[in-house]
Amino acid sequence: MSPKPPAVTLIMPAYNIEAYVARAVESVQNQTLRDWELIVVDDGSTDRTGQILDRLASRDWRIEVIHTENHGAAAARNTALDRARGRYIHFLDGDDWVESAMLEREVAFAEANDLELVVAGFYIETFYGNGGEHLTEAKRVDGQVFATRSEFRSQAFRLFDQNLLYVPWNKLFLRGRIEEMGLRFRPTFWDDFPFVLDYIRDVGRVGVMGECFYHFGRSRAESETARWRPGMYEKREEEHGWMLDLYDHWGLSADPSSVEMVQRRYIERLVGCIENVCNDACTLPREEKRAQIEAMISTPRAQMAVELAQPRSAMMRAMLMPIRRKDASMAMLEGRVISLVKGADPRLFASLKARR
Repeated sequence: MSPKPPAVTLIMPAYNIEAYVARAVESVQNQTLRDWELIVVDDGSTDRTGQILDRLASRDWRIEVIHTENHGAAAARNTALDRARGRYIHFLDGDDWVESAMLEREVAFAEANDLELVVAGFYIETFYGNGGEHLTEAKRVDGQVFATRSEFRSQAFRLFDQNLLYVPWNKLFLRGRIEEMGLRFRPTFWDDFPFVLDYIRDVGRVGVMGECFYHFGRSRAESETARWRPGMYEKREEEHGWMLDLYDHWGLSADPSSVEMVQRRYIERLVGCIENVCNDACTLPREEKRAQIEAMISTPRAQMAVELAQPRSAMMRAMLMPIRRKDASMAMLEGRVISLVKGADPRLFASLKARR
């Protein structure tokens, strides 16, 4: 370990990803900016992940591997945050990888503009088949440095619309601000969203880069976003409450563009909750599934959202029709079709989702 704090600390949780973890680490080692440290927390892996990490660390003093019992990604990231020394923090998941110029470009951008937060574009790589075929979707907006806190808040709906403000791994955070806030990841699944919301709530100096540096890989059937979640609906309700609270705090709860984005976000995720109940892995009896879906689509919150949202495609407008009509049977059929497509043809599902 160098006595001089590095420019950037990269933080990576790792659990049973032996097929991917070397690629992730090597993409960090290939950075054109050399002044970094990588803290990897092996979160109780039972495959060869830990051994691969130890081998890589033995050849590069900038890599520190911490082996812990399995406590989840949130605890792993928090363990690494407690040891971080860099001026900036960048997160990375162990089954993803990054472009070689990422750190150099992001740090230069942050330093040139005295930023507390850098937001960059990213790629979603959806793999299908056995030959490495994949569909690439770029999530990005034009580059911009927001002149004021108010300007960032008023334009944040555009970043949310491109999924740029939900995850931590397409961002460069100022570590001093994280520590000043006492900010850590919460012990819950999908723990990254509340971390980002807490950080941006009162952030003042934000810049967006139009380039895409991060590759988010969708290739594992057991990934966090792919499997059935029995508490998904309750989680989405909680998240919607966070979004409403954020925009109320920002004084934008009546701003038409912001309101439309928040309501469209909610209703699109409600469709995902319906699909989740219709997933083959869901063990509920058919009538209980129908009852849950009926309860979801009949709430005042759901009906308000379906009225205020302005879907971007004819496909999405059609998908919202069962909710608008409070037709649980039609919604259940729709959810079943989505689930079948999602399982049988990931490429088609990803393509349709990108065009929604």
